[in-house]
Amino acid sequence: MGRVTERRKVIRIRDGAVSSRPDTLVAEEPLEIRLNGKPLAITMRTPGDDFALAAGFLVSEGVLGAASDLQNIVYCAGATVDGSNTYNVVDVRTAPGVTVPDITLERNVYTTSSCGLCGKASLDAVRTTARWPISDTPPVRVEADLLAGLPERLRAAQRVFDRTGGLHAAALFSEDGELLDIREDVGRHNAVDKLVGRALQSGELPLSRAVLLVSGRASFELAQKAVMAGIPVLAAVSAPSSLAVDLAAETGLTLVGFLRGNSMNVYAGEDRLALRTPAAHG
Repeated sequence: MGRVTERRKVIRIRDGAVSSRPDTLVAEEPLEIRLNGKPLAITMRTPGDDFALAAGFLVSEGVLGAASDLQNIVYCAGATVDGSNTYNVVDVRTAPGVTVPDITLERNVYTTSSCGLCGKASLDAVRTTARWPISDTPPVRVEADLLAGLPERLRAAQRVFDRTGGLHAAALFSEDGELLDIREDVGRHNAVDKLVGRALQSGELPLSRAVLLVSGRASFELAQKAVMAGIPVLAAVSAPSSLAVDLAAETGLTLVGFLRGNSMNVYAGEDRLALRTPAAHG
């Protein structure tokens, strides 16, 4: 099975001095996800938690919603000439009776470590109907000061990033700030899928009392994954996209961007944040 990191030779230049040394890099390998034997998607990912990644991806696609929907996930033979297992192909088998959406060329997707889902026929194809409307009762209330401290805790928990500097991370926190889980991957969308997949396998969906924090920006895809997992709060250390804001406003998702130090921008769902002064509208 592929390793999380690999070593490569690098020429290092510091103040004009040239030296040669090995460098630790994050591993990136393709993972083909098959659904009941049929190819569904290919993602470029950091090896590890592959079964959780596949399960989380299928939650965001509206295929899985509970551990009971899942029969099993197995590695299967890759594309090698001798048919040996590459550990880069997984087959997800749904339980009997689970309705599987029609997998057409429009739904067959290719994902990359940089842009997430690509090749969707239209925006409507991405807006999958959520199983769990975000209607947290009683409402989740998060202190702004608590939220401001989460990026530092996320960074401190990134073990592989310390060795490579090349990984995104996603973490789940409780509304009280307890770190529930963290995953790293070359693609932030994969890191989120790994979190959601582990939650599905543990019977913890929907994540209706959780806060999802992601390194980097908050794309439409990440907002969709949060909504599909029933997560009420999504925070990012960088900017959201316009479609992510639109989706948050439509679904009731609390969306926070530019979460850095003691500052942040709240783009939707500000009612879940305990603010010192009323937010001005206009």
